[in-house]
Amino acid sequence: MKTLELTAACPVPLTQYPHVLMAHGGGGTLMHQLVENIFGKAFSNPLLDARHDSAQFFVPPGRLAMTTDSYVVRPIFFPGGDIGSMAVHGTVNDLAMSGARPLYLSCAFIIEEGLPMETLWRVVCSMRDAARRCGVQIITGDTKVVDKGKGDGLFINTTGIGVMEHALDIAPQNVRPGDVVIVSGDLGRHGMAIMAVREGLQFESAIESDSAPVHEVVAELVTAGVEIHCLRDLTRGGLASALNEIAEAAGVKIAIEEKAVPVREDVHAACEMLGLDPLQVANEGRFIAMVAKQDGARALQIFRRHGVSANAEIIGTVAGKAAPLVTLRSAIGASRILDMPSGEQLPRIC
Repeated sequence: MKTLELTAACPVPLTQYPHVLMAHGGGGTLMHQLVENIFGKAFSNPLLDARHDSAQFFVPPGRLAMTTDSYVVRPIFFPGGDIGSMAVHGTVNDLAMSGARPLYLSCAFIIEEGLPMETLWRVVCSMRDAARRCGVQIITGDTKVVDKGKGDGLFINTTGIGVMEHALDIAPQNVRPGDVVIVSGDLGRHGMAIMAVREGLQFESAIESDSAPVHEVVAELVTAGVEIHCLRDLTRGGLASALNEIAEAAGVKIAIEEKAVPVREDVHAACEMLGLDPLQVANEGRFIAMVAKQDGARALQIFRRHGVSANAEIIGTVAGKAAPLVTLRSAIGASRILDMPSGEQLPRIC
């Protein structure tokens, strides 16, 4: 595979510097070599290659969207992804939740002294490949090295800029009674994939993270003229947090059918074993859309045309204007309140 050929060897001479040193963040020759040989080679494009203190670029006409996020996942490699690809996917997805077309990313690396140079190269190549697949360019960045024991390997911060080429106002405040709630796919895999690796858990089937970009699904929904009122990606806090945040912002009651929410059997079993609710577990490639009732079926068809959202489902409706509330009706017809998680169930998963 092409990716394997490109990532076979780190361009920094490992015989000289097999690990990141404090001097790699000191502004001198070693830092210059690190920036040029690792980041410069992987992310090369005309805007970045200018090597200026700030990137200068043009954007198409339209409103701009901007977002920033930091990634501190442990471990940095996990089934289905790694901190590098997740940093790109997460930022691209945040832009997509406004209906924006992602254009450019910045990235800042906070590296712990002693990180193997080969590990850094693998992460950087993963970011490069993810950016190419998403059609975005990494055009500026920064590198810092912190003392051994102060950084847990590697942290990444990314900022994204996208252009909104439509007139829609996609926001929680625009949710209306009667809207249908669509979830883009099965829930809980990212959190369980991280937990399995971190704790050395063995399940009958391998659970891989759902980390993936979703901007192409959103772009088709917009292009098709679907009346989108709100989009929200399901990261920390999962579906439960996202629904409660929207209900509070819009002043509505949201009613969800538990049997309609897609959760794989192995993920459900893993959550049961660990005492977790899959509706509160983080995802990295899932989102919900609240669209006008008349567009629900058409929107679902669009979701299912994309691999990342092939098992999307309509899971509920906005019941009406009311005190903010999310309810979940079980398979036997009993209803309960679906609360936002009170704390962090799984630390360091994104």
